[in-house]
Amino acid sequence: MGSGHRLGRRFGWLWGAYGTSALGTWLAFGAFPLIAVRVLHSGPAEVAALSSAGAAVGAAVAVPLGPWVEFRRKRPVLITMDLVRCAALLTIPAAFALGVLTFLQLLLVSVVVAAADISFRAASGAYLKSLLPGADLLVANARFESTAWTTTIIGPPLGGAATGLLGPVATVVADAVSYLLSALGIRAMGGHESRPERPEAARLRAGDLLDGWRYILGDPALRPLFFNTALFNGLVMAAEPLLAVLMLGRLGFAPWQYGLAFAAPSIGGLLGARLARPLVTRFGQYRVLVASGVLRALWPVGLAFLGPGTGGLLLVMGVELGLIFCCGVFNPVYTTYRLERTATDRVARTLSAWAVTTKASTALLTAVWGVLGGLLGPRTALGLAGVLVLATPLLLPRRAAALPSEPEPEPAPST
Repeated sequence: MGSGHRLGRRFGWLWGAYGTSALGTWLAFGAFPLIAVRVLHSGPAEVAALSSAGAAVGAAVAVPLGPWVEFRRKRPVLITMDLVRCAALLTIPAAFALGVLTFLQLLLVSVVVAAADISFRAASGAYLKSLLPGADLLVANARFESTAWTTTIIGPPLGGAATGLLGPVATVVADAVSYLLSALGIRAMGGHESRPERPEAARLRAGDLLDGWRYILGDPALRPLFFNTALFNGLVMAAEPLLAVLMLGRLGFAPWQYGLAFAAPSIGGLLGARLARPLVTRFGQYRVLVASGVLRALWPVGLAFLGPGTGGLLLVMGVELGLIFCCGVFNPVYTTYRLERTATDRVARTLSAWAVTTKASTALLTAVWGVLGGLLGPRTALGLAGVLVLATPLLLPRRAAALPSEPEPEPAPST
């Protein structure tokens, strides 16, 4: 992976900020549904709305932010989005302490956080491409991926313990503080960043809102990858509630067993992320992208054969381990490939459009599979999702396309 100093001090601050906010997010994993159920006594429909409607509306709110981010300095945008998420989350413990917390407030906060998440991701991708030379992008993305899986492993257990000791809003406070620390870390990076020049009038035009999608659909390599990731992520996420119903309901698994079935296999993601760069060095970026994209699609159908007892638990853990390992390899390679294929002056709009589509398709497919689970039963619906996932490799790029020609940006000085 290279030494820690190879990517420079400024990347080190960015990486540390990412790890801090990622840990905060996983500490607060499930906090909103828990508060809705235990504090506000919300029903299943309201709890489902927090994840599906909140993400969908947040994605819609984020649509005009893509072009807005594109023509601004990215580091101030990153800091602003961190502070927005921090402030929004802090309203929840404040309202809880005053006894005025409502479900509507939870929903509004989830919308604000979802929109800020998309804008942050768009700005961070554009900033990373300007911060590092192209040869270092895979190293950086693999480090981000390793950090993501590490926080996935340790965050939820720590968050559960904190909730048990300090109450349901404790992890929300921790998440808010993590965004504040992230903002401070990004501010500490320092360095000069030139303001992007807008080729026409500075005013936002209606056509700008669709520029990201037009760019993606017009690129022969990004277009299939776009549909592949939206469909794959949506189907995998849509299956999770059904798997929870099957494991915790009909098959009688204990909550700790359900948590273990997902936490332990996350080690595979950490291993996969660490292997991504050596695999690309040996076999080439395109081959690793396609091979890991195909292999990750083979696992989810196995969940349809889930049974009770130790055998069933081992089956879930095996499926999740294989799936997460392949995703750990695929994600940094695909993220780097996408950045390399996207022109520097289109990165924020492209990533924003990509994230909006992914969130919206996940919300839609989750709702559809909830209906299918009720009509067909969770096991049949899981099998149907798995079969459709098997078809997603057909949407991978068919051949290695030449990268668009543009001058290599000057790497930022690592002072």
